[in-house]
Amino acid sequence: MRVLAINDISCVGKCSLTVSLPVISACGITCDVLPTALLSTHTGGFDGYTFLDLTSEFSGVLHHWKTLGLKFDCIYSGYLGSKAQIDLVCKIKEEFLTEKGLLVVDPVMGDSGMLYKGFDDEYVDKMRTLCRQADYILPNLTEASYLANIPYPATDTKTLLFALAKLCPRPIVTGILEENAISVCYLDEKGEEKRYSSQNVAGFFHGAGDVFSSAFVGAIMKGKTEEKAIQLATDFTTASIRRTAKEVPDKRYGLNFEAEIFEFLKNLNS
Repeated sequence: MRVLAINDISCVGKCSLTVSLPVISACGITCDVLPTALLSTHTGGFDGYTFLDLTSEFSGVLHHWKTLGLKFDCIYSGYLGSKAQIDLVCKIKEEFLTEKGLLVVDPVMGDSGMLYKGFDDEYVDKMRTLCRQADYILPNLTEASYLANIPYPATDTKTLLFALAKLCPRPIVTGILEENAISVCYLDEKGEEKRYSSQNVAGFFHGAGDVFSSAFVGAIMKGKTEEKAIQLATDFTTASIRRTAKEVPDKRYGLNFEAEIFEFLKNLNS
């Protein structure tokens, strides 16, 4: 069982590949990586960070992999820094995903109602093309609103999910605030809206989306149903946030997910 995680490497500030690699590996699954960029830190709250686009390395890496005959049972994409990288992920799916393999797309584009710096409507439209090829998409509410072309915040989550389902059959929207709860919304096998909620913890926690997405991928690849994978990933992320709120003074450095991973694995394997 092999998963290819395509995402950036932020050397400091736990997110992206520095979350995906340990979480998916701990699930007992081989996690290979394709870095999209190299940053000294993530971009949320740090000044003076360095950024190196790694698109130019893709062709050589992929050529080498072809000589090895590599195939992946799941491709999981996160931060893609350009429309060219989105095109390359579509190509990677075509050439490296096994016949019954899964494409899971976390369409990292924005938060709090705004796109990240450097992204525009053309980028959103290109991301839609990747989502059309995916088995699961895992946008937050901002990203879901942009993908569905529905004004943020999209309070009618059922309409939002139905719009996203035209792009991908299994949309899962995270980070939906509802009074004191935060919810994940999705469609069940009958096309009915479902949600899984946990108590909201005040504050912004960098890397929470990556913890959720990585745990979801690990659970799905271990044979869990979509509903169970969402529950496991949500509980793991929520426990990590609660611990971080109590124990980590500077939230820029990411979630203390390591301290909660054993409980996650116990639940995953029960």
